[in-house]
This record gives sequence, structure tokens and C-alpha cells, in this order.
Amino acid sequence: MPVRERAYHSQFNEGDYQSIGNMFLLPIKTKFRGNAPFADPNAEDIIDEALDLFRANCLFRNFEIKGNADRVLIYLILFISQCLGSLNKNTPQGEAIKSLNTLAVSNFSIPSDPGFPLNAMYQGPTDKFQAEQMKQYFQQLRQELAARLVDRIYIDGQPSKWWMCFSKRKFMNLSL
Repeated sequence: MPVRERAYHSQFNEGDYQSIGNMFLLPIKTKFRGNAPFADPNAEDIIDEALDLFRANCLFRNFEIKGNADRVLIYLILFISQCLGSLNKNTPQGEAIKSLNTLAVSNFSIPSDPGFPLNAMYQGPTDKFQAEQMKQYFQQLRQELAARLVDRIYIDGQPSKWWMCFSKRKFMNLSL
């Protein structure tokens, strides 16, 4: 069986989407308020894609960005890592929901902020309006991802060891 030497990229790179900086404002299936367009509830969105590709992609130290959707994918993979790092194998599901919801709405950096780890790859906002748009988009992505991640990790009320074993892995040697 051949070994895969390259990371998986986003299927949304080829689409025609509005951009904020050099990231696409991709549609998502969500109940959370924000500026992301609504996605078809029966189709895969960027959050489904990030959850599906996380375990394969987090093994890579290098990731060639092939489009603006890849930047959203990178951010989501790093946020999944942050979420997994905040849990442990004994965290009950109810506590995980609270913990990840709190993490999703906690203070976070956006491109061009001094604490943002990906400033070399992401274009910062050009004005205050674009900065607010970017903050709202990241907030909405984080909230929806946190909600869906708990459903993926917890099987019969217990965290899956196949997810938790990735809690110490750092995609591209970075963390949010």
C-alpha cells in the first residue's frame, strides 16, 4: 500500500466565493449567528471537510496552500487541535460541550493581530469593517465546529481513543 506524502486540500478551492483578506467566506450549515452564507443542509461544508481531513492532515508538518479555502481549512484543523488539547480521556460529554463552547467564544486573534500564529500566510483585514467581518466569521466557524466535534468524538458518552490520540499532535508545528 503506497504511503500518502501530501496533505489533503479543500474541495472548495475551485469555487467562486466572496473573500475576506485571502480567505474565502465559505457557506456553512449552522444555527449560530454570523456572516457566513448558509450551505445546503444535505451537502458537505468546510466544517465537515475539516473534521473528515483532520486526522490525515494533522500528521503533516508542511502544507502547500492551493487556494483561499485551504486557509480556512488550516484554521479549522488548528482549532480542532486546540479543542482536543482542552479535553482529556476522562472528560464527560456534558463537560466537553461546555468546555468547547466556552473555548469557541473565548478571545482569539485574527490575521494581523500580534498573537495570530499564521500571519505569514494570511492577509490581514484592510479596515475595521473587514476586521469585524473576519472576527464574526471565525467566531461562527469556531462555534459550529465545537458543536459538531463533540458529536464526532463522543461515542456512547465516552471520548473516542481514535480522536483523543491526536490531542498532542501539532499540524504544521503550530497551535492557535
